Amino acid sequence: MNHIIQVPNYQNGEADKMLGKLFVKLALFGIVTALVSSSLKSSASNPELLASSGDPATIVIADISNNPAKKIKRYQPLADYLGEKLGQFGVKQGDVEIAADLDEMANWLESGKVDIYFDSPYPAMIISDMSGAKPILRRWKGGVPEYYTVIFTMKDRGIKSLEELKGKMVGFDEISSTSGYMLPAGMLIESGVNPQEKRSASSNVSADEVGFVFTDDDENTIQWVISGKVAAGAIDIGTFMEIPEASRQAMVVLAESDKVARHVALVRADMKPEMVEAIKTILIQMDKTPEGQEVLNKFEKTAKFDNFPPESSIERMRELYELVQNR
Repeated sequence: MNHIIQVPNYQNGEADKMLGKLFVKLALFGIVTALVSSSLKSSASNPELLASSGDPATIVIADISNNPAKKIKRYQPLADYLGEKLGQFGVKQGDVEIAADLDEMANWLESGKVDIYFDSPYPAMIISDMSGAKPILRRWKGGVPEYYTVIFTMKDRGIKSLEELKGKMVGFDEISSTSGYMLPAGMLIESGVNPQEKRSASSNVSADEVGFVFTDDDENTIQWVISGKVAAGAIDIGTFMEIPEASRQAMVVLAESDKVARHVALVRADMKPEMVEAIKTILIQMDKTPEGQEVLNKFEKTAKFDNFPPESSIERMRELYELVQNR
């Protein structure tokens, strides 16, 4: 079955959970269920409040990457910051783990090896379904609270709409990407142009469908569009605006997606509510102090953490997720 009509079976048969259920948990989970203990001795002596089922003295944050050293350098200051602020729960230090893929991350969260995970909405949804991890906050990664996808082509190709992409090939980033898969796939489906995954950019595309191929990188997508290897491409608006102006002026945007949260912070399913509330408070207040701002800047230039946007935007994300997953 083509990826455009079904999310890969990361979840061992449980791919029917909806995005709405994931984010409804957020509102319930955000309610303060108990006061955080101010005594290190009383908190540390209570196993119900310990940070991690793996090592209660260490708070572990994580992401997925094929360049672990680079990620660890950017993540360690935040891990250290949390380690210093969570002493009342028996935490003495912070650590960073970098998973190779979604399956490994889900296993780490479920086992308790990892406490907090950061990613864009689409992989975050998949991980939540696989591991039970709960979304708690929105992360302004790179200073951006939300973003959207554009599908673009070159002006000299004479393509003016998604409908005119029928019989042609489009370049996407990768299967787990929010901006490079879920959002553009949703746009094509809603436009009724019958998107179908192809093996390569040279594969045949019938007149009643739009072929798409994964480029594995936004820069590849841009170059494939410019060179004519694909008729159009899908990238996030930030990346599109980084294209040199001379090249960008030769392009035309065919469609823009709805905006979604730039990044999401999730915590493992069995973390105690008191611990979650403490972490939320620490993260939300970081941008209010010079020390916190410095750590956030090192953390991939994160501007701040905050609660999720209005329910209307969450509803739209759920709609797109279901569209791509279940069609």
